[in-house]
Amino acid sequence: MSELLLIRHGETEWSRAGRHTGLTDIPLTEHGEKQAEALRPLLAGRTVGPVFASPLKRALRTAELAGLDPRPDPDLREWDYGGYEGISTEEIHRTRPDWYLWDDGVVPGDAGHPGETAAQVGARADRVLARIAPSLAEPAGPDVVLVAHAHFLRVLTARRLGLPPTAGALFRLDTATVSRIGTEHGRPALVAWNLPSV
Repeated sequence: MSELLLIRHGETEWSRAGRHTGLTDIPLTEHGEKQAEALRPLLAGRTVGPVFASPLKRALRTAELAGLDPRPDPDLREWDYGGYEGISTEEIHRTRPDWYLWDDGVVPGDAGHPGETAAQVGARADRVLARIAPSLAEPAGPDVVLVAHAHFLRVLTARRLGLPPTAGALFRLDTATVSRIGTEHGRPALVAWNLPSV
């Protein structure tokens, strides 16, 4: 059976600074572009079938530099962090010392950043998984590749493994990494996680 390959985009200025980057469409840094190009060896030798990416430029550019030709899918966009968009966890802790995204969620932002709950992100992940399910079920079929963002891919991983969206907290995901979800005895299972490009 095919595997599900998850690729987190390369470094951006905000990811380097630890700022929550949801819907803000910022580009990769020069280092992020090098990271994305370095993903090619991790994909070499694999038979790649459908490739989908978040419509945000950091994901699309990562896919392009990795040698992939993705179809944009708006459900792959990052968690909408609402009023925490562009703010680091350290800054949030100044006013909410015990805040934890996975337990506490986000505060609403402006009209462009209303914010999402973990359940809402999980619903988007479920839609993606439903769309790619036929491809993943093909006997000896090609791999399905998703190029997106850390928190979204963590939620999607939890949902693929039959866990609640908040279980995404268990899966750290660094920039420009490849992770693989396959099967064991017919059930989804992690095969490799957070493999760095460089």
